[in-house]
Amino acid sequence: MVKEELYITVPSVFRCPISLDVMKSPVSLCTGVTYDRSSIQKWLESGHDTCPATMQVLPSKDFIPNLTLHRLINLWIQSSTLRPGSNSPRLLPATPPAISEVQAKLLMEKVDREGCVDSLSKVAEFVSCCEENRKFVARFDGFVEVIAGVLRRKCVEIKALETAVRILDLILSENGVREGLNKLILKSNQESKFLSAIVLILQHGSLNSKIKSVRVLDSLALDPESKRRISDSQDLISILLQLLKTNNNESLNDAVTSILTTISITRSIRSRLIENGIVGILSNSLTEKSLKLLATLSTCSEGRSAISSEPKCAAAIVEKLLKVSKTATEDAVRVLWSTCCLNKEEKVKEAVVKGNGVTKILVIMQREGEGNVKMMCRDLVKALRAVCKDWCLGSYETKTTHIRPC
Repeated sequence: MVKEELYITVPSVFRCPISLDVMKSPVSLCTGVTYDRSSIQKWLESGHDTCPATMQVLPSKDFIPNLTLHRLINLWIQSSTLRPGSNSPRLLPATPPAISEVQAKLLMEKVDREGCVDSLSKVAEFVSCCEENRKFVARFDGFVEVIAGVLRRKCVEIKALETAVRILDLILSENGVREGLNKLILKSNQESKFLSAIVLILQHGSLNSKIKSVRVLDSLALDPESKRRISDSQDLISILLQLLKTNNNESLNDAVTSILTTISITRSIRSRLIENGIVGILSNSLTEKSLKLLATLSTCSEGRSAISSEPKCAAAIVEKLLKVSKTATEDAVRVLWSTCCLNKEEKVKEAVVKGNGVTKILVIMQREGEGNVKMMCRDLVKALRAVCKDWCLGSYETKTTHIRPC
């Protein structure tokens, strides 16, 4: 026979503000706030001289039993237990699970003091529960600073670093978090310790932790100075490139490609990526993120030469035309335009024509309004005219036979 269980909601006034459990021995401080005796004793014995709920300095640490509340709790428990036809009730926490401000302060103090995995895991569980909880911690004074502090410490176990990154990744979209984190780390000359922690996660962390750490890093690159500070980390760039070479996970590769695109604001970082074979790596598996990075690299002569020298690159880009989003299509056109029209690479032109690129470029040109993309398409058609011997478009499946080269 299946055991029937009764779930009941606990009145919030019966819960201790610190432990959130039903109070067994409620006592009141001189501020008038009631706590469970064991919880407030731990608070006071740990050296605090304030009321946890109000943060008022206590003129006296004495407390008195709240007999009225104790009696009400006992009556409530008895009435719940004596319900006919039921076993002893299970106490159902509020939905969604909540954490008190006092409990949050206690956890933050413990994380700040010890950086322990257990406390961080409790915070991560709370933050991952719902949007309301994420907004709560984002507004909580000092929360982001404490979590970021874990990533700046020395000799912290990898699990603690992974959990801290998970928490930050969950609250990045909350108002002011990215800016606050940027100021705490990249604008306070603390980036070397933080970036070392990120490298450690990328080397030894789980797949999910690697993805989250790269996303957090990308979110910090808010301005040119921040991007430069990130790109100055030699170890970081090396491990990111190594991940692209050896990893087959699309989510991680997209995250890595995105951060590399974000920080490629100077010719020196673009040149370094090119020297390390980034074009060949991207050509093996082109995604929309890859096209964005290739478009960025094509703005310098070294990038255009590398793209032209990679046998598979141009053909792979042509293959993606009309199969990706509008933004990615624009990036693809920009790369082809840079190599065919600026560098005037004949082998790239031949690869475009061979892959039925002229037809696709004409279709893109027809559907685009006036603008840079249409201009680049026109330039491409003119550049490819001499290479293309046959303007027949019958092989194109959409049967757009009315399009003719301009």
